[in-house]
Amino acid sequence: MPALTLTIDGRLASCRAGETLLQVIRGNGIDLPTLCYLEGLTARGGCRLCMVEVAGREKPQAACVTPAEEGIAVTTDSERLRRYRRQIVELLLAERNHICSVCVVNGQCELQSLAARFGIDHVRYPYLSPRLPLDASHQRFGMDPGRCVLCARCVRACDEVEGAHTLDLQGRGVRSRIVIDLNEPWGRSDTCTNCGKCVQSCPTGALFEKWTARGEKERAPELIPRIVAWRETHER
Repeated sequence: MPALTLTIDGRLASCRAGETLLQVIRGNGIDLPTLCYLEGLTARGGCRLCMVEVAGREKPQAACVTPAEEGIAVTTDSERLRRYRRQIVELLLAERNHICSVCVVNGQCELQSLAARFGIDHVRYPYLSPRLPLDASHQRFGMDPGRCVLCARCVRACDEVEGAHTLDLQGRGVRSRIVIDLNEPWGRSDTCTNCGKCVQSCPTGALFEKWTARGEKERAPELIPRIVAWRETHER
C-alpha cells in the first residue's frame, strides 16, 4: 500500500493508506481517549471521545472512523476538544446510575478512568436516574442496564467474534438499551454460548460475572484483539 504523510499536532507522521486517524495517532504514541472503540471490532464512532480537529473542516471528526489522508493537519488536543470530551463524560454519568462505590469494576472502569483523566469531580447536568431492572437470570453472568454506556462493544463482540449475535440494541436516544435475543431474559436465550466475550469487552460494570464482589471483576478487553489476531494468522 502507498504511504501517506500528514501532520499530527504539528509533527510529521506517515502511515499506510487505509489506516484511520486513530490508528495513526496511537501509532505515534498519543493516547487519544475512546470508549466505544475496541481493537479487533469494527469501529462505530458512537462515543465521540476520539474527536480531533482537521484543518479546513468545520466540525471535529471521530478519529476511529475517519481515514487518514495525504497532507492533512490534525489536532488531537485543544481547549475546544477538552471541553467536548468533558461534556460527553458528564452526560454519560448523568444518563444512567453510575455509583462507583458499589460497582464490581470500581478501579477498573473505563468511564471512571476517563472522569478522573478529565478532572470531573461533579456533573453539571440533572441526573436522569432511570429505573432499569437488573437481569440476573443467566447462570454465569448478569446485566445491569443502569451502568451501560451504550457503546455496543458487547453487541459487536458477540456478533463479529463469537458469531452468535445474542445481544443487540433496542430503542432510540435515552431509551436505548441492550437486549438479549428478542428482548428475552438472558437465562432463556437459545443463542447465547456462555463464552463471556461480551462481559470482557464491556468497559463498565454493565455486564459482569456473578459472585463477583465490589471491585473484584477481572477485565480482559485485550482478549478480543488477541482472538481476532490469532484467527487472521491461522486463516491465511
